[in-house]
This record gives sequence, structure tokens and C-alpha cells, in this order.
Amino acid sequence: MDCGFARMLTSRNFECCMKRDSRLSNVLHALLHMAEMDGPATSESLAQAMQTNPVVVRRLMAGLRYAGFVASAKGHGGGWVLSCPLADITLRDIHEALGAPTLLAVGNRVESPGCIVEQAVNRALSDAYQAAEEVLLARLGEVTLAQLSAEFHQRMVAGGHSHKAIAHDHDHNQDDANNDHSSQKDSDDSSV
Repeated sequence: MDCGFARMLTSRNFECCMKRDSRLSNVLHALLHMAEMDGPATSESLAQAMQTNPVVVRRLMAGLRYAGFVASAKGHGGGWVLSCPLADITLRDIHEALGAPTLLAVGNRVESPGCIVEQAVNRALSDAYQAAEEVLLARLGEVTLAQLSAEFHQRMVAGGHSHKAIAHDHDHNQDDANNDHSSQKDSDDSSV
């Protein structure tokens, strides 16, 4: 029974770094910025906060608009606005509005589907992955954007920051973050 085990041991094709999908984190970041704004947020300003391209922002926001969480207005003075209270939106809602991307970046070996060892391992791992994802989705459903906003405000007060200082600090850190994460940004942009 050849499961390809010897080939696996001698292969140097192991993927050491899984590509992370940071869309949920990015969109939550943008939504919290939007909640602090007095008016609409442009795709350009959100792209700057998310360290990505405005086209990527428009794609992400389209799913949120379809779900009813944001609205958009065209023209001068237009942009994106929240269309429902933060307390009515959970992290799971946003995850689903983004198309419910895979939460766990692990998978099963599928090189030898006829191998009974691989079948047993894959069944056990699949069951564990499914259980973990159910727990994670349930937890995401318990946390609202209002709770995130409250934590942000607590951190802001504890750090002695003002809203203006937070925006100012974010803008000054933009160049450093872009330099440090440019390859990550490029891979995130290409996945959307």
C-alpha cells in the first residue's frame, strides 16, 4: 500500500506559510473608523485606514451594502455610511456578508484518497476542524460592533488619546506599516 509517504518525507514542497485572509479584520477596522466619523467615509480614506487599494474597499463594502450594514452615496461629499446601529451587527454578520470565508487555514492531505490511513486521518481532522469552526462562529455571533467600539473607547481613554490623536497616529504610522506589510497587502489584494 503506497500512500506516497516516502515522497512526502523527501519532498521540499511543504508550504511553510499559509496565506492569511485578513478581510474580516480589515473590514471591522474600517467600520469602527466609520462609526467615529461625522459624515460619509470615502473609499480612499477607508483604503488608507485598511492599508489597501480603494478598489478592494469598494468590493468589500458592496457585500456589506447588500447585507444592509452600510449605504453609499455617489458624488461630491458622498461615500460610505453605517446604515444600522453597531449593537445590531455581530462579527459573524460581517463574516457572512464577506462571503463566509474559511476560518481555519488548515486542511487535509489529499494526495492518496485510496489510502486507508489518509482516510482515517482526514475523517478525524475534518471532525475536529468542523467542531472548532462551529465554536468560532458561535463566538463571532456573540460579539457586536458596539462591544468593539466600547473596547476601542476604553483603550483610547486609558492611553490618554483623543479621537484626533488616534487618526493622526494612524496616518503617521501608515508609511511604516506599508513598508513592513507591503508583501502581505499585495497578497490580500489579490485574493479579493
